[in-house]
Amino acid sequence: MPSEMLLKIFSYLDAVSLLSVGCVNKLFYDLANDNGIWLKIYSSCLQPKRTTWKMKSEQTEAVPLGCAALHDKKPGYWKKEYILKQTAAVKTRVMRLAKPLDPYTGLPCKNKVAMKLSGLSWIIVLKDKNGKEHVTEKANLSFKHTSVTILWYGTNWPCLDVVSTLKLFGVTPLLLDQNMPPNKNGPRRLSLIAEYHLANLTESSVAVGADGLVQLFSVNPGLLIGIWKEKNEIAFVMVSLHYHQLLERSILGSATVQYAPPPNKPVLDDIDPEYGLHDYSLHLEMHGRSCTYLRGTFRNLFCRKGDIANGYLRLTVVSLKDNRKHLPLIGTPGLSWETDVFKGNVKDCYMMNLTLFDEIGEPFWCFSAPVCMELSSKTSGLYDYMGHIYTTNYADSEGKVCVKLVWLEETRQYIIVNLVLYVSTEKVNNWYGTNY
Repeated sequence: MPSEMLLKIFSYLDAVSLLSVGCVNKLFYDLANDNGIWLKIYSSCLQPKRTTWKMKSEQTEAVPLGCAALHDKKPGYWKKEYILKQTAAVKTRVMRLAKPLDPYTGLPCKNKVAMKLSGLSWIIVLKDKNGKEHVTEKANLSFKHTSVTILWYGTNWPCLDVVSTLKLFGVTPLLLDQNMPPNKNGPRRLSLIAEYHLANLTESSVAVGADGLVQLFSVNPGLLIGIWKEKNEIAFVMVSLHYHQLLERSILGSATVQYAPPPNKPVLDDIDPEYGLHDYSLHLEMHGRSCTYLRGTFRNLFCRKGDIANGYLRLTVVSLKDNRKHLPLIGTPGLSWETDVFKGNVKDCYMMNLTLFDEIGEPFWCFSAPVCMELSSKTSGLYDYMGHIYTTNYADSEGKVCVKLVWLEETRQYIIVNLVLYVSTEKVNNWYGTNY
C-alpha cells in the first residue's frame, strides 16, 4: 500500500492509536510521526477553540500542511509537544487533588481519587545476574490511613541465587482521556520509585519473622520479601508506600531517575539550637494487611539540648514512668500473606507507619516499613504490669524508633509502655540549615 494512502488512513486515528501503530515497523513509525497529523491533534485538543477555526474538514487539513509550523520542524516535533502538554496537564490535575489535607493525619486525604484519576498502578522488575528482566504487574492493594501496601506473587519468579536487583515503578498511561477509563494495553510511562540490591539477600537484609512455610526479610525503604523455607526461592514481594510524596514519586520521576523533592525552607525565626525541637507532633499506625492494631496522634513533642547525644535528638512519646499514656494494642500483631496456592500469617510482625510533623505542620520524617517484635530476656518489673517484655526497633538514615511492650496474660493484650524517637542531627541540620 502506498505511503500516501497509509498516511491518509493514519490521519483518522487518535493519539493513542497512532502511538500503537508506530510500534509495528520502521515505515509505520515514520508515518505515525507525521507533523501534519500531530499538529491537527495538538490544535484540536490543546489550543483554545475559536469560531474562525470552524471550517470544512478539507480546509482544516490544508491549513497546517502549508504553514511554517510543519516545514520548520523535525518529524515527530508536534507528537512530542502534544505528549508533553498532555502529561503536564494530567500531573497538574493529580497534584491539585493531592493538596487538601486530612485534619486528623495532616496528610493528603484524596489520594485514592488522585490515583484513580491518573490511572496509577505499580510494577516490580526483577533483574538477574545475566541482565534478564522479569516484570510482575498483577498486584493486590491494601489501603490504610497513611499508606498503601502492595503484594505481588506468582509462579515464575527467578531463582533467588541469580537475582541481583529489584526495581519498583509507578506506572501511568502516557495519554489519559478524562472521559474514558485508563487503557492498560496502551502506551505507558514509568517512574522509578526505588531500587533494591538483592545479592546475598539473607545476609544483607533484616530477618523480621517466619511461619511454617516462609521466612520474611526486610530491605529499606519498605520492601518485604517472602522466601520459601524448603526451596529458598521467592514466594512473594510486599511493598508499603507512605502517602507522603507517594504520588510525586510514582508520577513525577523518570524510568531511570527517582523524583527528588525540593529542599525544605526553614522558618527563619525558629533557628534555635539551644532550645532544641519543640511543638512536634506524631501520627503513628501499626497494622497488618487487613487490620489495624494501633492508630494514634501525639502532640507537643519536644527535645531539650540535654536530649541531644551521639548524633541524635530524642523525642519521648510514651514514657515508662507515666502509665496514664501507656497504650494497648487491639488484637495480636501479625502480617498475613498469600500466593496462588498458600496463605499464612507471620506472628509478631506488622507494618509501622510513622509521620512526624515539625512545628508548622510540615511532614518532617515519614516512613512505612515492616517491623517485628522480639522477646526480651527480661520480665517486666513494673508495679502495674507483670508479663514478658517485647521490643520493636526500626532504623534508617533519618532516625530510629524504639518501642517497648508488655504482654499481659490475664487480658491477652500488648501494652506499649515506652515509645521513643531518635532523629538524626544531620537530618535536622539539613532541614533547618543550622547546626545542632
